[in-house]
Amino acid sequence: MSTKSSTILSWAFAGSFFGVGLPYWRIPYARLSLPDDIWGFGLVLVACFAALPRVVGAARLWPATLIVGAAVPAAVMARVLYDVLRDATSHNLWPFEIILVLGPGFAAALAGACVGGLLARLRST
Repeated sequence: MSTKSSTILSWAFAGSFFGVGLPYWRIPYARLSLPDDIWGFGLVLVACFAALPRVVGAARLWPATLIVGAAVPAAVMARVLYDVLRDATSHNLWPFEIILVLGPGFAAALAGACVGGLLARLRST
């Protein structure tokens, strides 16, 4: 993987991580409901950030999908770690939280990466 590709994928991951994480992290622990709490604008950002490396030709389909899609469970895991450090009895079912967000996260990233690939093809013709 080239330096350009690594840089763009890193920025896309970070943008997706914070795009999903910032709204999710603000929800009080007692009101959390996954996967409902991650649906919305955050997943639209994941799709856009997955399309970006494909449009500029920096990444292939699967690296863009897997790296950017991993930002969603990473944002949830960051919340789990923060809450567990504050109260060790919280998130005792955290593996299920991660499983619940894998599907929507990777589906949004796959859709975005596919659209980005199509836009790259249209741009090159």
